[in-house]
Amino acid sequence: MKTLVALVAVGLVLAAPAWSQTADIVLVNGKILTVDERSSIQQALAIGDGKILAVGSTADVRKLAGPETRVIDLLGRTVIPGLIDSHLHGIRAALSFSTEVNWIGTSSLVEAVGRIREAARTMRPGAWLIVAGGWNVQQFKERRRPTQAELVEAAPDNPVYVQLGYSWAMLTPLAYKTLNIAAEADLPRSGRFETDAEGKRTGAVTGPQEAIIAMFDRLPKPTFDEQVEGTKKFFRELNRLALTGFVDPGGNNLFFPDYQAVLKVWRQSLMTVRVAYSLNGQTPGSEFEELNDLTQLLPMGFGDDMLRFNGIGERITWAMNNNDKPSEAEKAKYYEIIKWAAERGMTLTMHWPRDGSVNELLTLFEKLNTEVRITSLRWSIAHLGDASETSLARMKALGMGWTVQGTPPVEMGRRMEVPIGAGTDAHRVASYNPFTALQTSLGAVREPPSRADALRFYTIGSAWFSRDEKKRGSLEVGKFADLAVLSKDYMTVPLEEIGTIESLLTMVGGKVVYAAGPYQ
Repeated sequence: MKTLVALVAVGLVLAAPAWSQTADIVLVNGKILTVDERSSIQQALAIGDGKILAVGSTADVRKLAGPETRVIDLLGRTVIPGLIDSHLHGIRAALSFSTEVNWIGTSSLVEAVGRIREAARTMRPGAWLIVAGGWNVQQFKERRRPTQAELVEAAPDNPVYVQLGYSWAMLTPLAYKTLNIAAEADLPRSGRFETDAEGKRTGAVTGPQEAIIAMFDRLPKPTFDEQVEGTKKFFRELNRLALTGFVDPGGNNLFFPDYQAVLKVWRQSLMTVRVAYSLNGQTPGSEFEELNDLTQLLPMGFGDDMLRFNGIGERITWAMNNNDKPSEAEKAKYYEIIKWAAERGMTLTMHWPRDGSVNELLTLFEKLNTEVRITSLRWSIAHLGDASETSLARMKALGMGWTVQGTPPVEMGRRMEVPIGAGTDAHRVASYNPFTALQTSLGAVREPPSRADALRFYTIGSAWFSRDEKKRGSLEVGKFADLAVLSKDYMTVPLEEIGTIESLLTMVGGKVVYAAGPYQ
């Protein structure tokens, strides 16, 4: 009993400094979803020096307000920790955000094609109009893709390119002419012209992922200044949707010079989201040499709390990427790289979509763990949407996490205490809107998570993958004041309305990075 009393006394002493400080900002009269261990809900919080000083009742927190304190009356609105996407290709998406046409959030083809028409009026004459992804047929009430004729009618004097995932792209005749594509032989290898029931070309190109990637690489790239501007604009767009951080796994169409835009924004201290990024080897067969050269002066964790190197992934080698039956030679080359990464304490994330073949990957990891311990390195698998209990148990034994998109069996993973981070895989194949992703997850047919757990996956769950769960991801004393005031109450709004939630006020480190409505 004496020990308990002593511990309580020590706790009160440690807590006292926070309550004795004067806050820079105080938020009162709200519904604050702290995402602490108990998922407690509080009324108010205080911020000082970019961190949370106190969380509690409005009456108590008001005591920290001084003459210079900014007091924000939430009027009952819901506050959440800033959302963190555990698997967002945000650096790549940002490069062209200021020059692309964005179909995210449109509900009909008429609206989507209307954005093409508007861009044709507002962008410079003859400019390329590119929709690089982030949309799907299901979001349109017409339940179909655009026709070439619709795109030509909207922008007759501009080359237009519209990509859907990594399997289909529609080009207008002017786009084909500009790219000097006249015959199928002019397409990237394995690319094909799509034809209709009568054998006539529709104007689209189809093919495997590699063909569509190669098609996109033929398009003109934004200038460096446009890439920097796009980066700033995209990050503000994420702030509008309550995002304050993401983990970037590298990926296709993202080459090493492409990181210079985000590095410039970082050097200028203009980052409005916290980014942890990975590197991929880009040249088939030379991935090891590239990664080794790039990381000579880039140790794990290099950077700061706004931009940090987070290891390698999600495509370690081209040969193992989406390969259900890798050869012994392909596995040996892969093993050489992952052993090198483990010896250097690097985090690693790997794209693997099918549980039926994930044994190929996990067996390599288990073998490596007998030579170099990886259980503390926070390695992870992404896209394993049909994960089995057996695979998740093996991952847990290796200290691995699971970054999830869509509606995988997250409840099973939660019960097994596998680290889980939520995300979108945006923006080529999905929308970057986290509330759309949350709505999808909560609407899963099989064992959907609770709203509290889904929010946990998208906050402190995702923070685990960049080793930041002690700094952010929940609204607790001492953590960064990364938060968002929502337009609707996430916990009570009807399921079908979750995807319409936006932020009214977003803070990163106590700094307002987005404000709308009553806070504008």
